[in-house]
Amino acid sequence: MERLLALLFACVLLGLTTSSAMAQDKRRPMKLEDLFRFKRISDPQISPDGKHIAYVVGQVNLAENKITSSIWIAPVGKGEPRQLTADGKKDRHPRWSPDGKHLLFESNRAGGSQLFLISLDGGEARQLTSLSTDASDAIWSPDGSMIAFVSAVYPEFSDKPFKESDALNKKKLEEIEKNPVKAKVFNRLFFRHWDSYVEDKRQHLFVMPFKNGKAGEPRDVTPGDRDAVPTSTTFALGDDHTFSPDGKYLLFTAPPLEDEAWSTNYDIWRVPVAGGEAENLTKDNAAADGAPKFSPDGKKLAYRAQKRPGYEADQWVLMVVDTAADGSFQSKPRVAAKSPAGSIDDYAWAKVTHQGKTGTGFVFAADFQGRRPLFAVSEQGKITEPVVEKGVVGSLSVDASGRQLALTVARMTAPPEVFTLADVGSAKPVPPTPVSKANNRLLGSLNLPEPETVSIPGADGTPMQMWILKPPGFDPKLKWPLAYLVHGGPQGAWEDGWSFRWCPSLWAAQGYVVALPNPRGSTGFGQKYVDEISGDWGGKCYEDLMKGVEYLESQPYIDKNRMGAAGASFGGYMMNWFAVNTGKFKCLITHCSVWNFESMYATTDELWFDEWEHGGPPWGKNRHSYEKHSPHKYAANLAKFKTPMLVIHNDLDFRCPIGQGHELFTTLQRLKVPSRMINFPDEGHWVLKPKNSEYWHKEVFGWLTKYVTPGGE
Repeated sequence: MERLLALLFACVLLGLTTSSAMAQDKRRPMKLEDLFRFKRISDPQISPDGKHIAYVVGQVNLAENKITSSIWIAPVGKGEPRQLTADGKKDRHPRWSPDGKHLLFESNRAGGSQLFLISLDGGEARQLTSLSTDASDAIWSPDGSMIAFVSAVYPEFSDKPFKESDALNKKKLEEIEKNPVKAKVFNRLFFRHWDSYVEDKRQHLFVMPFKNGKAGEPRDVTPGDRDAVPTSTTFALGDDHTFSPDGKYLLFTAPPLEDEAWSTNYDIWRVPVAGGEAENLTKDNAAADGAPKFSPDGKKLAYRAQKRPGYEADQWVLMVVDTAADGSFQSKPRVAAKSPAGSIDDYAWAKVTHQGKTGTGFVFAADFQGRRPLFAVSEQGKITEPVVEKGVVGSLSVDASGRQLALTVARMTAPPEVFTLADVGSAKPVPPTPVSKANNRLLGSLNLPEPETVSIPGADGTPMQMWILKPPGFDPKLKWPLAYLVHGGPQGAWEDGWSFRWCPSLWAAQGYVVALPNPRGSTGFGQKYVDEISGDWGGKCYEDLMKGVEYLESQPYIDKNRMGAAGASFGGYMMNWFAVNTGKFKCLITHCSVWNFESMYATTDELWFDEWEHGGPPWGKNRHSYEKHSPHKYAANLAKFKTPMLVIHNDLDFRCPIGQGHELFTTLQRLKVPSRMINFPDEGHWVLKPKNSEYWHKEVFGWLTKYVTPGGE
C-alpha cells in the first residue's frame, strides 16, 4: 500500500513538473506590440484612513496614436481594484480630501486641463475650474476648506481681480491663435525649455475656497513676473507646494529670481493665501532646496537640499527644521538623513521603530548600486537596511497613521505596479503586497530574462557594476551577439527597473545579449563616483566602458564579431565618442546626442549643466574642456573606423538641440561613412507618441539587425 501511494505521489509530482514545464514552454519572447499593451501605472495615493488607494492607469491606443489615463481605486486588503473614471481622456493626479470622501483630480475632458471632483462611491465627476490658462497639480488644505493649484498665466494681468485677469488671458491667447504672424519674441532666458517655448507665461499658484462640495473664485497668490513652481524637472518632486498646518500660508519651491538659466539656486518660499509678500525661507543656501512636507503634528518641515551651487547632480539630502503653525522657521535647518550611496529621491514622513521605540521618522527611496530601494529613518536618525530591496521604488504615499504605505515597484521583468507595505517602519517589515496587478496576465505569457549583475574592475581598478540580460532560449554553448547600451545623464544609472523608452527585455527578445554598464558618473555608487564624470566625459568613463566590453568579450558565449552599441543623450554622446575612438562595434545607434560641445552650450536651455561640466562657459578659463573630449574635434577618425551609424534627433529637443544631429550626420555623409538619420519634428528629447515610438523601435532594431545578426550561432 505504501509503495502504491509512493508511486501515485511520484506520478503526481511528474505530472506537476511536466505541467510546469509546459507552462514554462508556453511563455514567449516579448514582442514590440507587447510594449504598448502594458498598462502604465503611476501616482498611488493612499486614503487618510489607510483603507483605499487611488492611482492612475495609462492605456496606449496604438491605432489612434494616443495614451489615455483613468483613475482606479483599490481596497487595502481583500477586494479587487475598480475603475473610478472612464471618459477616454487623460485623468491624472488624484488627491484625497482630508475626510477621505472625495478625490480631486485633473482632466482634459473639458478641453484643456481643469480640476474635477468625484465621490469615493463613484458617479459623475464635477468640474471645479474653468480657467482659460488651465489648472493642474492641485492639493487640499489640511482642513479641506481650500484647494491650491498651478496655472501658467501672463504675468502682466496677474495682479488684477481673477475674472478680469482670466478674461485678459483668454483674449491674449485667442489673439495669438488668430494672428497670421507667428513670430516669437525673446527678451530673456529661458525662452524655451525641454520641448516647448515659454512664451512669456509664468506658472503661478492659485488658491480657491471649497465648501459644501463647491469651489469658490480662485485667487492668484504669487502674482508678478516669476514662476512659483520649478521650471526644471531636475528640481521637482511632484507636489512642490504645500499648505502650512494652520492653512494660512503656502510653502512652495521656486526657481532663482535672477540668472535662472545658469543658476540652480531654487528656494522654498512662503506666501499668505489671503495675499501678500512672499518670504524666502532658504536664502542662506546658495544651492537647490525643494519638496517641502510638514510632519503629521505640524511642528516640523522636511525638504530636500543640495550643497554645491550650479551642480544639478549634487547629492540631495533630507533637511528638517522646527516650524510654527504658520510654517515659519523656528530653528536652524539641520540634516535629517543622507542616503548610503546616492541622493534621496522621493520621501514621506512615517512611523519608524528603532530599538523597540516607535517615533516619527521617514521613509525614502534612493539610488543604491543599480537599484532604488526603500529605506527608513528613525527619529534618532538611524537609517535601516533596505526595507524594500529589489527593483525601483517610487511614488511614496503614507496614510494619516504613518504606518501604511502605498508605493510603486518596478523591475526589468515588470513595469511599475502599486503595492502596499503595512507597518512600514517596524523592525521587521512585511513584504510589499501587490494591489494593482494590472499587467499580471500579460507578464504571465512572456519569457522575460532575469537580470544578472556583475562587478568588474574599471579605470584605475575602481569597480563598475553592470547588468546582463540573456535572450529567451539562451544556450551557453552557442555564440551570441551583443547589444551594449549606455545610459544618459551622464549622472544617471541603469537600474533594475522598467522603461517604456529603452526596455532591455525587449532588446534581449530580439536575440541579443544585452549589457547595461554603470560607468563613472552613474548614480547610486557614492557621490565621488558621480563627480568623476564632470570635465572628463571621454576619460575614465570611456575606460570603464571599454573594460566592460573586454569583460564581455572574454565570456565564451559572446561573439566578438557581432557587437553593436546604442545610447541616448549622454549615451548618444558616448556613441559618437566610440565612433572616433574604436572600431570594436559593427554599428552604432545615437539618439539625441551631443557632438559638438561648443555649439551645444550656445543652443541648449539649461546652461548650468554645461557650465558645471566644463568649469564655465566656452570663453572662460576652462575652454580646453570644450575641446579635449568633443567628438567633432576628432571627426577625421570617422573615416578611419567607418562604423555605420544610425542618427536619431528631434526638432523639439531643446536639451540636446537638433543642430547636434545635423552636424554629426553631415560629417558622416561627407566622410562617406554608412549612415542614416531619422528626424521626428513633433518630438523632444524622448519619443513619446505611440506611433512614433513604434517607428523608432522598428528603425533601431532594423539597423541593429542589418549589421549585427541576431540569435545564437
